[in-house]
Amino acid sequence: MLVKIREMKRAGQVVLVLVSIAFTTYQKLVNLEPFFTLDFFIFTLLAWFVGWQYDLLRSYERKAQASNESYRLLIDSLPESVFIHQNNKLIYVNHAAIKMMEAKSLEDLIGYSFGDFLDAAYKDRWEERMKITSQETRPLTPIEYKMKRLDGTSFFFESSCLAVDFNRTKTILSMGRDVTQLKEKTQHLIQKSEKMSLIGQMSAGIAHEIRNPLTSIKGFIQLAKIDREKIDYFDIVLAEIERINSIVSELLFIAKPAADVFLKKDITTIIKDVITLVNAQFLLNNILIYVSYDQKQSMILCDENRLKQVFINLLQNAMEAMPTGGTIYIKVRDLDDGNIAIEIIDQGVGIEAERIDTLGEPFFTTKEKGTGLGLMTCYKIIESHNGRMSFCSELNKGTTVTIQLPLALQKQLLEV
Repeated sequence: MLVKIREMKRAGQVVLVLVSIAFTTYQKLVNLEPFFTLDFFIFTLLAWFVGWQYDLLRSYERKAQASNESYRLLIDSLPESVFIHQNNKLIYVNHAAIKMMEAKSLEDLIGYSFGDFLDAAYKDRWEERMKITSQETRPLTPIEYKMKRLDGTSFFFESSCLAVDFNRTKTILSMGRDVTQLKEKTQHLIQKSEKMSLIGQMSAGIAHEIRNPLTSIKGFIQLAKIDREKIDYFDIVLAEIERINSIVSELLFIAKPAADVFLKKDITTIIKDVITLVNAQFLLNNILIYVSYDQKQSMILCDENRLKQVFINLLQNAMEAMPTGGTIYIKVRDLDDGNIAIEIIDQGVGIEAERIDTLGEPFFTTKEKGTGLGLMTCYKIIESHNGRMSFCSELNKGTTVTIQLPLALQKQLLEV
């Protein structure tokens, strides 16, 4: 067996030397020339040398093929998905990649660009990655891509890249794994952590907000036991109990809001009704309200009482921001996107820029005795109406609250 292998390795030498001998034999038989001549030895030596070089080249080629085959077997045995690119085209993928991409065979992926499977938002990142990889000699740090399988489903792929030789050509190898489940699990843990943090904040806030009036109630009851003629103490106790009741009511709405009943209503009528309700109180505080309407449509689908609650709350905030009086402007106007905008503009003390983002969070408030639950409730009501609420403010100049609500479509108006 060993002799056969050696003979195979020297096949080129043997064949060429035999050719030289055969040619010399032919010359002797036909031309009657001597067999062992100088030419015979020169040609035989050249044949032996060329054959040796040929056999050496074949040996290197067999080793390269064996090395490539071992390289393929190694790649295919890896649990991670491997993609090999040449000139931005896939020339090889391993079994894990075929399975991950929901392909039936290697041929389903060969010839495609890796970018063909990337989400559009990630293609520029990939192209830049390829440029960097071709200039580096070390593996690049893994980054994440959003991709699509052959069946159209999306997943997240975390991959590292490295320039390698494959089949004696310069290629780029990308190796990574599907991290979709890990990403979802991480996101779930983050959300859970955020919820627990919010619960902790709310619990601390609730305890603080309710403990303050309870302390007042306890103190005044103790004073009333000593001096029974102080009737004013009972008014304060009742006011503090009403404050506790208000906090609990707002918390109950946030935790489990009542089912809204949406009907066709005119937003201008709702605003007029609200102004009628609060106008007397505002006049007593030296505050005037001006309303301007600049819209073609005003019909919306809403829960009228809930929207009135929002407008009363916002106007009350505006009044409290103007302790010395002033003017509140309410502007109603059309938007190009099929919404209607209601702006409430005051001339109050304003809100610091860094506090704008905390508006609507429980127990974050600019008021001395506020809870932040009122604005949180307003946000929740507007969101339930598929609307948006935003704040713009400047210290000592005032605050503008903008509410955007969708106008009722003609089809909805006919159905209601």
